[in-house]
Amino acid sequence: MQFSFHRLPLGICNCFLLRGEQTILVDAGAQGSVGAFTKGLQALNVAPKEISLILLTHGHWDHIGALHPIQQLTGAKVAIHHRDQAWVESGKPPFPSGVNGYGKAMSALARGLLKINLPPVKVDVILADEGMSLAEYGIPARVVYTPGHSMGHVSILLDSGEGFVGDLAMNDWYLRLTPGLPILADDINLVVDSWKKILPMGIRRVYPAHGKDFPVGVMENEIKSFEANQ
Repeated sequence: MQFSFHRLPLGICNCFLLRGEQTILVDAGAQGSVGAFTKGLQALNVAPKEISLILLTHGHWDHIGALHPIQQLTGAKVAIHHRDQAWVESGKPPFPSGVNGYGKAMSALARGLLKINLPPVKVDVILADEGMSLAEYGIPARVVYTPGHSMGHVSILLDSGEGFVGDLAMNDWYLRLTPGLPILADDINLVVDSWKKILPMGIRRVYPAHGKDFPVGVMENEIKSFEANQ
């Protein structure tokens, strides 16, 4: 079985296309990014209908903003953890809380300015805390429940060591200048616990939803630093 993965930037969100026996899209990007989605597929010579599943790391607006039009184009099933399911099916996701001073200011500003009202989308596959294997899609990966940024956050870990971690880490200039823990999270201590859960699972390289990928050693040092300052 041949397997490959590809980054699809959709607005401010990195989405990822996982291609095995079937094709999975990880996250669905921000509002207005369906054009970038179709162009990205064309560049990869992938037809929209080849996508079997849209797997959401969590239900915040920048990860589900283009979900409705993308689901309509692909006909794919939608999967999300049950704790974030209501945000997708109501089209009214909240903005996460801030962790540090900058994050708290960003969260307060966003909550005042952003009035998110997205088309509701039915969830077809409800993820449990136990996660799931993607072997049935011919993809050598597993979904792992990693709460903290949101209470329904999940990560996708490839057998080869790549981890698509959504907002469990951040690495974009408008969020933080160096890669590390998120500045936005509902429970940063739970984020750290989630990292301690997945670090022993063979993850070698981190692919965040915001910013470029980086080696996992960065997060190992982040966790040590975080715990030393508690």
